[in-house]
Amino acid sequence: MTDQVWGYRETSGRSQDIDPTGFKVEAVDGSIGKVDKHSDEAGSAYIVVDTGPWIFGKEVLLPAGTVSRIDVGEEKIYVDRTKEQIKNAPEFHRDIHLDHPGYHDELAAYYRSGDAFGGRPL
Repeated sequence: MTDQVWGYRETSGRSQDIDPTGFKVEAVDGSIGKVDKHSDEAGSAYIVVDTGPWIFGKEVLLPAGTVSRIDVGEEKIYVDRTKEQIKNAPEFHRDIHLDHPGYHDELAAYYRSGDAFGGRPL
């Protein structure tokens, strides 16, 4: 189950040749910001999204398993969650949580939760 949360789907279009930094990120109900950082580390892949004014300049960490599609031509990453679902995820602070296993476990539990995501767990 962990690989499903922290790994890109085979159908996402993720390629190691593409640096997604700066790509726009689209939730199912609209834009949430731009990719500020990413990791392709096996079993721990994610994107960090700078949300700008959407949630007052905060960043969110999204496990790679939330990415449904990457459009290189449009420079957009599509995730299969709503803005509200992303906003309700455990709060992310880069200095504390980026490489903190406990936070990754908490975030993975949240993203696996069918209740938290409209009955669509990862």
